[in-house]
Amino acid sequence: MWRFDFYNTNIDFLRWGKLAIGWSILVLLIAIASLVFQGMNLGLDFTGGTVIEVQYPEPVDIPKVRNTLRQAGFGDAQTQHFGTSRDVLIRIPPRDEANAATLSNDVLHALQGAEGGAGVTMARAEFVGPQVGAELVEQGALAALGALIGILVYVMFRFEWRLAVGTIAATVHDVIFTVGWFSLFHIEFDLTVLAAVLAVIGYSVNDTVVVLDRIRENFRRRRKGSTLEIMNRSINETLSRTIMTSLATLLSVIVLYFLGGAVMRGFSVAMIVGILVGTYSSIYIASASALYLGISREDLLPRAKETADERP
Repeated sequence: MWRFDFYNTNIDFLRWGKLAIGWSILVLLIAIASLVFQGMNLGLDFTGGTVIEVQYPEPVDIPKVRNTLRQAGFGDAQTQHFGTSRDVLIRIPPRDEANAATLSNDVLHALQGAEGGAGVTMARAEFVGPQVGAELVEQGALAALGALIGILVYVMFRFEWRLAVGTIAATVHDVIFTVGWFSLFHIEFDLTVLAAVLAVIGYSVNDTVVVLDRIRENFRRRRKGSTLEIMNRSINETLSRTIMTSLATLLSVIVLYFLGGAVMRGFSVAMIVGILVGTYSSIYIASASALYLGISREDLLPRAKETADERP
């Protein structure tokens, strides 16, 4: 009877290397085009504005709250449940300073004056100025850029340059794909999502380094086999570890997506996308890039130390 041995696979992954790279280039071009022409749906953490959390005595429907706010002149407000069906989070884009001071009271009065809103109370109200939001955008971009530069320096010293290029290509691929996903589907991008993107960078590099370390080790240990065969063998040897790690992390994030509430929704989406694309890129982008750059066994063999007779 045929049996699949999860720990001893022999899959020709790099057979589809060129196809995978071509597909990735197409997807990245779509993501970049979305970022350029559609932009990001930045949250109030970056754009500034007012966040108001109100509590109803009974469960309330979000469409009803939106309709009340629209009639009160807050048609641009974003509303969602926060924690329970009685708690509502309201986000209002920046307005002039005269309105900002009394905005929360105006919203509360509008909700209390609507049908079923007699017992509405305000739990909190926060205001983020546009200048603070702009600073967060700049600092967030610098944080992501700093992480990428740090990884670049690390892999340059750890790996032969072809493997280093593969690691960098996979990391940049994962970041653009994840951010482009939020732009393409117009999902709100806030500080929690930025934290998830930084986590994706670390996850992607860790996954890629495991695969490339095995490739380097097998090039030095195995004397037979072509470059393609050794790289495929290395990917298969680390496949069980890659799948188990990705699956365990993915299950945790999926639970967070469904049970973490609206606040963690964006973070969960970014992590789910990042884990899936990071697993893919560690196999096809990092390894395939090194292969097509012409890496060979001779590039990874340790250099012989200079003997005393060879010294001048």
